[in-house]
Amino acid sequence: MIQRMDNVLVVVDDLDAVISFFVELGMELEGKGPIEGRWVERVIGVDDVRQDVAMLRTPDGHGRIELARFHTPQAISTEPKDAPANTLGIRRIMFAVDDIENVVTRLRAHGAELVGELAQYEDRYRLCYVRGPEGILVGLAEQLR
Repeated sequence: MIQRMDNVLVVVDDLDAVISFFVELGMELEGKGPIEGRWVERVIGVDDVRQDVAMLRTPDGHGRIELARFHTPQAISTEPKDAPANTLGIRRIMFAVDDIENVVTRLRAHGAELVGELAQYEDRYRLCYVRGPEGILVGLAEQLR
């Protein structure tokens, strides 16, 4: 049995821009630094790895996102940068927020754009998707009181 979900990895080209985006969202930067060596090559099954990694956590300490910027070998893309929500694979990361309109406004200053619309689901939630730096798709959900 698993104990918990530890983190989600997102490979990026502009590490600092993506860190800024997630910090603006409310995540906290735990650390950032270089990773290389035979041990990481053995773990991920890729040779000649040299990368910078940043770990961010949610304010409650339970969720984490690991960001990786590969210097060698170069990162590759297997899909369009702004793939739609129905593309196969991991599509988005969802966050619960207090004030969805305020969050969207703040994220727009970091290049985020609404994918569709801010919509309400019954009397329970207000929801939207935003696309941030590197085409990262983030879902936002504000629970209604």
